[in-house]
Amino acid sequence: MKAFRARALTVAGSDSGGGAGIQADLKTFAALGVHGMCAITAITAQNTVGVYDVQDIDVNVIRSQIRAVVEDIGVDAVKTGMLHTSQIIDAVAEELSKLSKPIVVDPVMVAKSGAELLRQDAVKALIEKMLPISTVLTPNAVEASKLAGFAVKTLEDAKRAAKAIAEMGPKAVVVKGGHINAERSVDTLYYDGEFRTLDSPRIDTKNTHGTGCVFASAIAAELAKGSDIIDAVLVAKQFVLNAIKNGISIGRGHGPVNPSAYVYEAAMRFEALEYLKKAVRMLESNPAVANLIPETQSNIVMAIPYAESRDEVVAIPGRIVRQPWGVKASGCPEFGASRYVANVLLAAMEYNPNVRAAMNIRLGKDVLNAIKDLTLSVARYDMRLVPEDVKKTEEMSVRWGIGQAVKSCGELPNVVYHEGDWGKEPMVVVFGKDAVEVASFVIKLAEMIK
Repeated sequence: MKAFRARALTVAGSDSGGGAGIQADLKTFAALGVHGMCAITAITAQNTVGVYDVQDIDVNVIRSQIRAVVEDIGVDAVKTGMLHTSQIIDAVAEELSKLSKPIVVDPVMVAKSGAELLRQDAVKALIEKMLPISTVLTPNAVEASKLAGFAVKTLEDAKRAAKAIAEMGPKAVVVKGGHINAERSVDTLYYDGEFRTLDSPRIDTKNTHGTGCVFASAIAAELAKGSDIIDAVLVAKQFVLNAIKNGISIGRGHGPVNPSAYVYEAAMRFEALEYLKKAVRMLESNPAVANLIPETQSNIVMAIPYAESRDEVVAIPGRIVRQPWGVKASGCPEFGASRYVANVLLAAMEYNPNVRAAMNIRLGKDVLNAIKDLTLSVARYDMRLVPEDVKKTEEMSVRWGIGQAVKSCGELPNVVYHEGDWGKEPMVVVFGKDAVEVASFVIKLAEMIK
């Protein structure tokens, strides 16, 4: 028998653009390892620019969706989103009050485009019917203002509002800090009579569509797995921050956040590790490779797709060193374990993101002749010509050098080399789509000059 999987239900509207609503909720549930189910309350015609039409689902159909899921599959936690009318709120509240399960209520009132997603006459129903059965309520500053009855513009306002709203029934209230005047994004959690602040940097991006849906759904997913409220909110905070960082630039307006990035990044890190381990085994099994190791030793690195920092590049700590019988990796692959070769790769990826691996080897006429015989494209740059202001950091010097090589070649070549400078050893860097391809190139070179 397979292991039990936590189950979460989203009761919300459908976003035809795929960035918010049940689409974002289900992506979030899946990313956090929870089986997601849905009861659709409304169908919206929307994209990154605006909401163009709304069709409410018949309340009897909404009831039937909830009952069908509960009676057969079961529910461990619920998240509610767009509940457009008082009639929908009445029906949803009545059905969910029977469950005795955690309920996370995102009081969706206005879309990012400004479209009304909760009718004005339904606010009273939301307060009277949904807040008393809420385990966690997640209003933004605008929504908190409407619920509390006063403007929420500062962190102190957020605290006052969270406490005031909690007195209406929710066990916990998180007033989100995205719309609050502060240098950083600070969410205010009020639970069990205490305030907690969740601080994170503001991310300069317009791709924030679906942020609230993802945050509330992540809380529900963690509650479904048995986490307590505080831990669930903390996980959700980090999860949504990662989703915002990896937001998707599509459409003409506000692009969506990316809840799938959580799973995608983990998978890509695992893939990079596996490729690098295989590449190291290949290099260690061929004694001829030792003849290509420079005085400063070698490293082989591989980045996850769209890597932007060395922490997203896996390498060998202590590098690959010569031994009497061949080469040996000094340690097990780790992310962030390389500086120079990782910087070279990151610079190269700016010109060709499909190139995700690199290895440095020694420079010599025999090596250059072998590269030519393998018909690998090659380009050179002169370290002595690096501008003085660029020389201040290794990273800038590397980017300048790769830029010069690309300029001379018209594209990123398979191989880039330089002949060194004062205190800088001459070096060749071999690029490839993955670490195994790079190791194969290096082994072929070693065999040719053996």
